[in-house]
Amino acid sequence: MRKSFKLENLDCANCAAKMEAGINELPGVNKASISFMTSKLMIDTVPENSDAPKKYVLEMFPYPSGDMHMGHASNYTYGDVVARYSKMQGFDVLHPMGWDAFGLPAENAAIKHHSHPAIWTYENIETQKKSFSRMGFSYDWDRKVVACDPEYYRWGQWIFLKFWERGLVERRNSPVNWCPSCGTVLANEQVIEGRCWRCDSEVEKRDLTQWYYKITDYAQELLDDLDQLEGWPERVKQQQANWIGRSEGANVDFILCDRDGNAPAEPTEDDIITVFTTRADTLFGTTYVVISPEHPLLKKWQPIIRNWDEVAAYQDAAARKSDFERGELNKDKTGVRIDGIEVMNPVTHKALPMFVSDYVLMGYGTGIVMGVPGHDQRDWDFATKFGLPIIEVVAGGDVTKEAFVAKDDKAIMVNSGFLNGMTVKEAIPAMKKYAVEHGFGREKVNFKLRDWVFSRQRYWGEPIPLVNCPKCGSEASRVFVPSGIVFSGSGFYNTDQKGKK
Repeated sequence: MRKSFKLENLDCANCAAKMEAGINELPGVNKASISFMTSKLMIDTVPENSDAPKKYVLEMFPYPSGDMHMGHASNYTYGDVVARYSKMQGFDVLHPMGWDAFGLPAENAAIKHHSHPAIWTYENIETQKKSFSRMGFSYDWDRKVVACDPEYYRWGQWIFLKFWERGLVERRNSPVNWCPSCGTVLANEQVIEGRCWRCDSEVEKRDLTQWYYKITDYAQELLDDLDQLEGWPERVKQQQANWIGRSEGANVDFILCDRDGNAPAEPTEDDIITVFTTRADTLFGTTYVVISPEHPLLKKWQPIIRNWDEVAAYQDAAARKSDFERGELNKDKTGVRIDGIEVMNPVTHKALPMFVSDYVLMGYGTGIVMGVPGHDQRDWDFATKFGLPIIEVVAGGDVTKEAFVAKDDKAIMVNSGFLNGMTVKEAIPAMKKYAVEHGFGREKVNFKLRDWVFSRQRYWGEPIPLVNCPKCGSEASRVFVPSGIVFSGSGFYNTDQKGKK
């Protein structure tokens, strides 16, 4: 059982630490902790021995944005029924409650009410607690947790550091959805028709430094372990597999050239662009190449792009769209041909035009794709709009009317040199092998899964326990963010640690 006590006149962190250590030595105390910041003592007592089977009942923690609403009443009634029924069956039930108490909405609400986020949050927690109590929910209020309490989030910081020690956390730049009014990053789901879901301000793309959990390091393991989810509906597991999105394909190199297809005899890295494709078999049908508006190569090429003003204007327009909007299959295709940039098809040796278009996302593959309008409907729509050639390389459809996308054993390669007569299933590995042997391709596996961005709060959020090294400016140093520290006066730690290291 957990009990909470309010401590009076607690003004010394060192004394608080000694008190905490002494209480932990008392018989019957399993764990005691003192928050110097909140002057609160929490004691977990050793439970009485019980032979009853144990059950843990936990509903999703609510966000303390105000009083409870009908959604709360419905959701938490379900959980309470399970807890009470389990007790009636003879289980020793643990049924705690807590609050997901950090986040930008609390910060913005506090600003609006001329308050501090902590004051606003804790007031709402007390309001919700009273309402939950009036509902008669059977929570163990001695075990409530609040995400903004240092006693709670210090464990999140501990986990963060364990990830960092193992190279699973990194800080890097990336394009993000930015709301200038809220002053924060938005998830794709929070952008509706190019506007912030919260304040309706126009959203823009910005390249910002963010913290990432490298979940992509476990993409294949996550996919493989779906088979271990006993009792899960197959449709749900398939949704998860689609979300992880494993794609087997190849990275294919195209070389910058002039409009006649003349390329450097010995191309350097600056002359090579790389695309990722799952359909290497369709290289003979590639008639154009498309680059993402966020791709850094565009800035690099600016001096040789003859219509830069047009390209830059398109970049600005694309920055106001979310990735969801840009990825819609049925949306009208837009783009700008890049005047001054041509690439050579590595199998036909013909010069291909390059476009910038927002249907290509920087976060997938290399941010550059090859356009095969005969056998990809999205590419067909784009080619049709811009008057680009459509070449049939897989027999079986009418590519003058729509893309032919079949890739089964009945789909036969045509107009494809050494691939002619093969099925698509035969042609894909054959072209991969050819690309590797001739030095312009490499087998590659990609995933739709992205690393998790979590540094979104401006202020009211869990402190990230790392700082940048003041000497080199980039290397992260390990730092624990202490809780319950009060700074006053002009000296460092002047309250109770003066003179101590």
